[in-house]
Amino acid sequence: MSVPVLTIDGPSGAGKGTVSRAVARLLGWNYLDSGSIYRSLAIACLQAELDLADIDAVCDIAESMTLSFDCGDNLRVLLNGQDITDLLGTETTGNAASIIAAYPPVRALLLQKQKDFQQLPGLVADGRDMGSVVFPDAQFKVYLTASAEERALRRYKQLIEKGIDANLPQITREIEERDRRDTQRASAPLTVPEGAHFIDSSSLSIQQVIDQVVNLVE
Repeated sequence: MSVPVLTIDGPSGAGKGTVSRAVARLLGWNYLDSGSIYRSLAIACLQAELDLADIDAVCDIAESMTLSFDCGDNLRVLLNGQDITDLLGTETTGNAASIIAAYPPVRALLLQKQKDFQQLPGLVADGRDMGSVVFPDAQFKVYLTASAEERALRRYKQLIEKGIDANLPQITREIEERDRRDTQRASAPLTVPEGAHFIDSSSLSIQQVIDQVVNLVE
């Protein structure tokens, strides 16, 4: 029996994570946050004190590591049973992730790791190339976006709420720059997957987006 897959792709800041986790909870499906995959492997390599230039050793870790996602109100990422959520966003992790993400054998292994999340009763996969590269045959595909200005405003509000000083024009510029990078990169650029349901959330609430996505599946 084929396991249903719902892919939710889109640019940074469109609300993919919040929507994907809520939909996974409502459907009772498994959840994959593809953005955490490379960072999780980076953490595993750093904990093992590996030389990141040793591709074979990195591949061994990639093959043996187990990852799971707890999508309660806030996402928790478990690596070999250890909660590594707070380590995912560090500069050290990001730098290590960008080094190992450049190795084709590592990319191939992690592609398979992502495919392995396709288990009953279903999977919600959140990322940038889920519907185009990882699960091109997914039954349900969503491309979730919003204007750069709206995504910047959401990010700005998040930072201010956390008591972090933020500059709205600067955040807008950074988001536009990231969009350019993501759509123009050579490997798996950000595109609207074939057959995807396009949702512009600029003027929608999170709940309205969640309802649209759940209705699509049901």
